Amino acid sequence: QVQLVESGGGLVQAGGSLRLSCAPSGRIFSANRMSWYRQPPGNERELVAGTTSGGSTNYADSVKGRFTISRDNAKNTVYLQMNSLKPEDTAVYYCYLYQGGRDYWGQGTQVTVSS
Repeated sequence: QVQLVESGGGLVQAGGSLRLSCAPSGRIFSANRMSWYRQPPGNERELVAGTTSGGSTNYADSVKGRFTISRDNAKNTVYLQMNSLKPEDTAVYYCYLYQGGRDYWGQGTQVTVSS
């Protein structure tokens, strides 16, 4: 059974930084896609950034230039470095894994940015 465990959320002032980590357990395929999504209060879940095992990345327009997604394939761990945080970045952030035709989600970690 694949499980995703996120860490690194918290409370930060506007302009600050946080780094999220997602470490999967279980059988992880060499070919997969890992992403970060977020769900702001009262809104739908949205894609923040994604990366494939081949190294390609994509970002939501709202975070380009501020957030960086990276992965350590040896550890099957994905990171989200968030800089220049804004109050509108406040949300529950979820790690997502797609492999073998199946979706997996983490439990979410809260990020709160105060103005």
